[in-house]
Amino acid sequence: MGLIDRIWRVIRANLNSLIGQAEDPEKILEQAVDEMQQNLIQMRQAVAQAIASQKRTERQASQSETTANEWYNRAQLALSKGDDTLAREALTRRKSYQETAKALTSQLTQQNEIVTKLKKDMRTLESKISEAKTKKDLYIARARSAQASQKINEMLGNMNTGSALSTFEKMEDKVLQLEAQSQAMAELSGNELDQRFATLESGGEIDAELAAMKASLSAGTESPKLPSNQATSAETMETDGELEKLRSELENS
Repeated sequence: MGLIDRIWRVIRANLNSLIGQAEDPEKILEQAVDEMQQNLIQMRQAVAQAIASQKRTERQASQSETTANEWYNRAQLALSKGDDTLAREALTRRKSYQETAKALTSQLTQQNEIVTKLKKDMRTLESKISEAKTKKDLYIARARSAQASQKINEMLGNMNTGSALSTFEKMEDKVLQLEAQSQAMAELSGNELDQRFATLESGGEIDAELAAMKASLSAGTESPKLPSNQATSAETMETDGELEKLRSELENS
C-alpha cells in the first residue's frame, strides 16, 4: 500500500470516529486538516528530492555517454597513429563509461517511475485535503447545530412543563372565579339600588296617600254618628281585632 493510501486511511479513520469521541469535534477536525497539510508539505519535499535526484542521474548518464564517446575518438586516434596498446586502453576506458551510462540509464528509468507516482500521490493528497476541508466545514456546522439542539433539549428537560401547565390552569380558574364574583356583585349592587329606589318611590306614594287622608279628615268631612256605648265598645273591639290581625300579617309578610 502506498504512502498516500496509508495517510488517507488514517485521516478517514479520524474523521469517522469524531462522532464517538467526547472531545470537541471542531478542534479535532482542525487538527486533522493541519496534519494533512503537514503531510502534503512532506510529500512535496519528497517529490522535489526525487526530481532533483532524477536530474542528477540524467546529468551523470549524459556525462558518462559523452566521456565514452571521447575515449572512442581517442582510441581511433591512437589506432591511426599505429599505437595499438594505447588504442586498446582507450577502448577499455570507453567500455567502462558505457557500462556506467547504462547503469545510470536503468536507474533513471526507476527514478522516473518514482517521480511520476509521487506526483500522482501529491495531486491525490491535494484533492483529499480539499475534500477534507469541505467535510470539515460541514461537520463543524452539524456539530454546532447538534450542540445547540442538545442545549435546547436540556433546557426543556429541566423545565417542569407539567407543573407550569397546572399553574396556568389554576390561574385560569382563579380568573374565571374572580370574573364571576365581580359580575355577581355588579348584579347584586344593581338590584339593591333598584330596590332602594323602588322603596323610596312606593314610600312616597304611601306618604302622599296618608297625607291626603289626613287632609280629608281635617277638612271637616262628615263625622260619623257616634253609636251607643255598647255599640261603640263592640265596634272598638272589632276594630282592635282587625288592627291586630293587620299587624300580624304585616310582620309575617
